[in-house]
Amino acid sequence: MREKINSALKEAMKQKEKVKLSTLRLIMAAIKDRDIAIRAEGKEAVSDEQILEIMSKMVKQRRESIKIYEEAGRLQLAQQEQSEIDVISGFMPEQMSDDEIKAACETIIKELGVSGLKDMGKTMGALKGKYAGSMDFGKAGKFVKELLV
Repeated sequence: MREKINSALKEAMKQKEKVKLSTLRLIMAAIKDRDIAIRAEGKEAVSDEQILEIMSKMVKQRRESIKIYEEAGRLQLAQQEQSEIDVISGFMPEQMSDDEIKAACETIIKELGVSGLKDMGKTMGALKGKYAGSMDFGKAGKFVKELLV
């Protein structure tokens, strides 16, 4: 994953794509920050799964910013955030639909044999392990709560 981002960064430099270049630099900076934090724990570098988590978080932050910018009438800034989301999303697996998320939640609940809200953390942990980067865990949490209540 890291190599894919680096090669895209080099290509964006060659093509002089400013938005893509700045977004890729932000991704690489976030990955390096996480690398530094992990080294303190004695590990070597972030995994592809952790890179997907970083990028998912970046997309979520930008979606929240878009909402705020649109409410404030700052459409140009909202468009810039959307452009960054488009770049980041290009490196992530295709996102699951609501129906797919609900089906995955049902499957995990059956596999684990969980029965109540006390097992929500266990269920969410299993979902994150299996569907990192492709699932909106905010939506998944709502579905899990509905299914466990």
